[in-house]
Formats: sequence, C-alpha cells, structure tokens
Amino acid sequence: MWRLLIAQAQLAAQEAAPAAEQSAANPLTSMLPMIIAFFAIMYFLMIRPQQKRERERQAMLSAVVKGDNVVTTGGVCGGVVGLSEDRVVLRVDEDVTMEFLRGAIAQVIPKESKNK
Repeated sequence: MWRLLIAQAQLAAQEAAPAAEQSAANPLTSMLPMIIAFFAIMYFLMIRPQQKRERERQAMLSAVVKGDNVVTTGGVCGGVVGLSEDRVVLRVDEDVTMEFLRGAIAQVIPKESKNK
C-alpha cells in the first residue's frame, strides 16, 4: 500500500513539473497581446493626433505673408509687416512695430473677419 502511494506521488510530481514550466512561460505570452494593444491605443489616441496638429501648425506658420493679421501666444494682435526665416515683425499700432519669433504666432486671423 505504501508503495502504491509513493508511486502515485512520484507520478503526480512528474506530471506537475512540465505543468509548472508551462505556467511560468504562460503569463508572458498572455500579457504580450495586451501590451501591444496598449501601445497601439496610445499611438492612435495621443501620438498621431499630436503629430497631425504639429503638421497643421507648421503649415500655418509657413503660410504667413505680409499683410496677414495674427495673434501671438502672448495675446498681441497685429499685422505682419516684415518676415524672415525665423522672425516676424508686427505692426500693433500706427508707429509701433514689434519683432517676434515665428513660432510665437498662435493664430492667423482670416481677412474676412477683419472687415466685420
């Protein structure tokens, strides 16, 4: 009877050893799809829209020409009277001009809203 119990215990131990090895590798393989899904969601919800906004902003800044009315990030409104590669000169009053970095332009005011 003791031999039967010892044989059963040895058999159970042999069957448990491969199951333990499989369960040790199993959590990694079950977590991998969830990690990939997390990064995909982060890309489509955060990174991609930010890249799109930055492309639109760069297009707006490169399209600024003399005569456009703009608003800076500091809230200064004025008309563009001078441009260089990285600088913009704004006329904020009749005899007052201010020089800003091109990146300081927050918004270009459409010309039709100027007439209203």
